[in-house]
Amino acid sequence: MAEAHPGAEWPFDVVSGDEYARLAALYEPLTQAIRDLVDAGLRTGVDDATIAAARASVESVTQTLNSRQHERTRTLRHADTGRPLAWANPAVGLRNAIAPPMRIERTDDDRWVSDFTLGAAYEGPPNLVHGGICALVLDHLLGEAASDGLTKPLFTGTITLRYLRGTPLGPLHAEAWIDRADGVKTFARGELSDADGVTVEAEGIFIRPAWARDAG
Repeated sequence: MAEAHPGAEWPFDVVSGDEYARLAALYEPLTQAIRDLVDAGLRTGVDDATIAAARASVESVTQTLNSRQHERTRTLRHADTGRPLAWANPAVGLRNAIAPPMRIERTDDDRWVSDFTLGAAYEGPPNLVHGGICALVLDHLLGEAASDGLTKPLFTGTITLRYLRGTPLGPLHAEAWIDRADGVKTFARGELSDADGVTVEAEGIFIRPAWARDAG
């Protein structure tokens, strides 16, 4: 069954909690395996013949996965929570190996938090996370906070980041919260941290689109 937001061309396939759990158990390990492959490709020091053999194997797997393709990526809506589940989302897409491996949770004091590890695929300066990846993580997490876990239609209007120091590769913590709301605008704040403290601070304004205002 599909539904759409009023005024928006966003069809959602509604999926039960049990079916989502089944799909997650099927696809999440595949996504992680692809992430591991990317990391291995960046770090490998094997000989030329082994590289050639590995490339042939990867091309064979790609051909297998391409043997049946959907015309478009799918966005599911969880029947129990109402949360949209975008497989291809580059920040948290369960089937997108580009996405940082973030699991986002809501705390009792209404903060949205995630603990995750970023490896070589996210490197900018040597041994540091690319600043654009920091922005991606915080933009998404602030959006989670502003939209109550993506269940309310709000979109990034502006986001401002302050890079206090380089963010090292490895284990990281991110969190976001609502600062205040004013009409169609929700103001959110957040930060990215390593074991030594905050590395990036963010402030964002998230706006309810016109079609959602008209829908009440």
